[in-house]
Amino acid sequence: MRIGAHMSAAGGVTRAVERAVLHGCEALQLFAKNNARWIGKSIEPDEARRFRDLVASSGLAPVVSHASYLINLAAPPGLIRDKSIDAIVDELDRADALALEGVVVHPGVCAPESTIDDAIARVAEAIRVAFARRPDQRAMLLIEHTAGQGRTVGHRFEEIAAILAGVEGSSRVGVCLDTCHLVAAGYDIVSDAGYAETFGAFDRLIGIDRLRVIHANDSKRPIGSRIDRHEHIGQGFVGLETFGRLLHDARLAHLAMVIETRKTPGICDHPTKTLRDPLDEQNLRALRRLRDSAGVTSTDAHEDDGGA
Repeated sequence: MRIGAHMSAAGGVTRAVERAVLHGCEALQLFAKNNARWIGKSIEPDEARRFRDLVASSGLAPVVSHASYLINLAAPPGLIRDKSIDAIVDELDRADALALEGVVVHPGVCAPESTIDDAIARVAEAIRVAFARRPDQRAMLLIEHTAGQGRTVGHRFEEIAAILAGVEGSSRVGVCLDTCHLVAAGYDIVSDAGYAETFGAFDRLIGIDRLRVIHANDSKRPIGSRIDRHEHIGQGFVGLETFGRLLHDARLAHLAMVIETRKTPGICDHPTKTLRDPLDEQNLRALRRLRDSAGVTSTDAHEDDGGA
């Protein structure tokens, strides 16, 4: 399994590639626009070309973007829904310009007056509308499994399966799993039996072939908390053994594991420099040691890493 990180695009999208290379990443996730705004600065053709050239020369794969957190594909008809569909089309445009494998997106939040079935149908419809506007694009839309906070859609595999059914199993739709979200949502990937049951259910309901990328995050909260709080690798309720199990699961060997753990402000996103982030180095090192060892202990994985 390839190991990478979400890297800041502060200073331009090519900076994200430079940061990934500096940290020895094999895969990359980035924001292709400001994740807290509906409308972002356009990517100029020359910048997109430089980005593609850098990715090609670095060997990074896969490279995906994460969509804006404002997007709510489950929203009922109205301004937010219209803006969400426009925004996801823009995210797909950016992904295509940068030759990304896909765009990771949270399905959205169910409105108080709606049922979860209504929300799922709206997510599927929004995807169909977006794809109809861009019928020839190559970038995939990667539905991220959620932690289940509040009325978020997609914390159960059955809900993601229903979204896929609503887009008639389109090959342009894949899935992103997050280790923190799985635990928070109540999936026991920590025990041997729970891990086997979880991935058996995923394969039965969705299909391993739909899985395109894994977000590697430990969890500050225990199994079933339905609270999305990321922790450094091996320092939460997911634990080193679970990450080791994932990294050595032959069914997942073709995938990439991308960390979204806490970074060092001012270093990770320095506007003019590409700097090493000690927190990224710590978490990436922990995963590499697990991948490269058949039986890593907690002490081994964090040797010389320091505290979080």
